Amino acid sequence: MTTSPHALDAALATPATPATPATASAAHEAAVLRRAARLEALLGDPQNPANPHGIAALCAADSRGEPPAETERLLTATGLAAEFVPAEFGGRLTRADLLAKVLRPVFRRDLALGFGFGITSLFASAAVWAAGSPRQRERTARLMLDGGRASIVHHEVAHANAILRDELVATPRPAGGYTLDGRKHVIMNAERADAYVVYARTSPERGPRSHSVLLLDPEALPAEGVRKLPRIPTPGMRGGLFSGLEFTHCPVPEDALVGRPGEGVTLALRTFQVNRCLIPGVAVAAADTVLRSAVHAVSTRRDGPVARRWHKPLAGVFADILACDSMATVALRSLSLLPERAHILAAAVKYVVPDLLREGLEELSTVLGAQGYEHGSPQYGSLDKLVRDLPVAGLGHAGNAACHAVLVPQLRTLAERSWFRAEEPPPELFRSGATLPALDYRLLGIARGDDFLSASLIGSAARLAAARGVGGQMALLGELAEAFVDELRALRARCAILPTDRAALTDPAVVILSDRYALTQAAAAVLGVWEGQDGADAFLADPAWAVLALSRLAGRLGIAVPELPDGVRLQVLDELVRRYRAGLSCDLDGSELTR
Repeated sequence: MTTSPHALDAALATPATPATPATASAAHEAAVLRRAARLEALLGDPQNPANPHGIAALCAADSRGEPPAETERLLTATGLAAEFVPAEFGGRLTRADLLAKVLRPVFRRDLALGFGFGITSLFASAAVWAAGSPRQRERTARLMLDGGRASIVHHEVAHANAILRDELVATPRPAGGYTLDGRKHVIMNAERADAYVVYARTSPERGPRSHSVLLLDPEALPAEGVRKLPRIPTPGMRGGLFSGLEFTHCPVPEDALVGRPGEGVTLALRTFQVNRCLIPGVAVAAADTVLRSAVHAVSTRRDGPVARRWHKPLAGVFADILACDSMATVALRSLSLLPERAHILAAAVKYVVPDLLREGLEELSTVLGAQGYEHGSPQYGSLDKLVRDLPVAGLGHAGNAACHAVLVPQLRTLAERSWFRAEEPPPELFRSGATLPALDYRLLGIARGDDFLSASLIGSAARLAAARGVGGQMALLGELAEAFVDELRALRARCAILPTDRAALTDPAVVILSDRYALTQAAAAVLGVWEGQDGADAFLADPAWAVLALSRLAGRLGIAVPELPDGVRLQVLDELVRRYRAGLSCDLDGSELTR
């Protein structure tokens, strides 16, 4: 498949900004959706075995341990790298939630492809967008717009881990600049990166001022100062190019410093929240593909019924995906609307969504396995690959530890200052198509004991209180909302007496409290998104999906859930089958897919 880059530039170009904010936002979002649809069409039918960008071809490249070269060339031709560069620097990045929409066609097919092609360049360049000098921002933008890649060499965030434990040390030189020493063994795209963004220790003392960020040009470094280490095989994302770097008395110029000396930890805490929201937001698309494969597996013919024994797992995983998308979308939108207050939610979404998706994959494996599909078969390929790829993508144990390191220290402060006191967030947070500010990395803040989503949960429950006596789905939705408020009330009582020393970070009982709190955040997002519907999508405006999603979240917390009203699960299943037959995605957008 070949396409003229010039034709693609014309097809994917963002129109000029209209005069008013509302029309500007609508026009821009429409342009983003056109780019996503165009990319979906160019990548072709993922189930077609002859498609060079289909699941069979991508799984074959993965089994060989190679990046899918032909698909990477296609993504380069589309100018997809421009999506990672803020618009003020010549790219197309305006909001994180819109970026997720553009990237989902890629991640719907292959999580490793999305990481290997370029999303890691966004993660690396985040510190530059947040604190870089005008020259650093200009050069980084030009590099990425020209198809170059940046690799992130970051420090330990939570605790020792195979990917996190190595550390680099930058020693200030009397004449200016630094001398860089140390090694990092597992870096994506280190072998082919055009820039390194290094989080290096610049102070021997522990604390928030211990690290600084350096922006390095590999071509400008002396050959004797840096050595590329051999490639490291990984159990998942096997086509990803992971290797290491070793620095030995490597001189680094003074203008390589990003921001101020000792600002590395702060920059990481501020900018990593974009990563924590974005990865779950695009991982939803990968789970969507597995769900569609499962529906295909149990459909004897395209218009035939689904056997009754598969109703519960299929409808349940569909509801979970909608819950995951609700939480991820709200978190992504908060980065624009409430950038100084999104830090806690970012950690919660990075913790909850991967766990829900992993549980969903386990349920779908029983559906696919019962149909006689074997591991490694084309029908099972997307499931096999996603199960391997999710942990390596930062969604495994190390990711959970980093999220707990954010949430646990905040629990007592939230209980004392925020829960049942904070004001609800603006309704635009939950409304698709609402006008939002652009994402500005410079405005991102660090947790300050403010929880706007729990305030939204309390508000939703209050608005649904009157429905609790009317019976049916609305009554159950009101009961579930109140049950999560009761959970938050119990959390407040327990968290208000937590110790304030560092031992709480590793106390299993406290970690469990952070787990329970994160699930209440998911429930709040589901209710907020349901309330924010304008009626354009009749299914999302109906309470059935929210009831099923909340009942499953409640079950994970051990909350007693009444018997679901007749038709709730069937209503959700019918929508899933309808979308499958119509070729629509299983997320909140219900966008048209290539098939």
